[in-house]
Amino acid sequence: QVQLVESGGGLVQPGGSLRLSCTASGSIGSIDPMAWYRQTPGKQRELVATITSGGSTNYADSVKGRFTISRDNAKNTIYLQMNSLKPEDTAVYYCSARIRPRYGSTWDIYWGQGTQVTCSS
Repeated sequence: QVQLVESGGGLVQPGGSLRLSCTASGSIGSIDPMAWYRQTPGKQRELVATITSGGSTNYADSVKGRFTISRDNAKNTIYLQMNSLKPEDTAVYYCSARIRPRYGSTWDIYWGQGTQVTCSS
């Protein structure tokens, strides 16, 4: 059973920072890529940032220069450092990963349960 667990959300004032973490656990063979998405009520889930096992990254235009995604392959963990937060960054943030189980050949997409980030004064 593969599981993704996020942590690190909370309430922050505009201009502040937060760091999210997401760890994949279970019978994992390979993970590639991992990503952060976010969603607000009534809107579609949007991609925030992705990172490959080799460290290549990609960001949504709305977070470039403010957010940094990083990865610890040994721990099956990714991070999202969010700086200069804005009220419009308020959302539930979800971790996603494309994973091949240790004893299998099929790749599937897995999601975490989400963590709330609220930017407000």
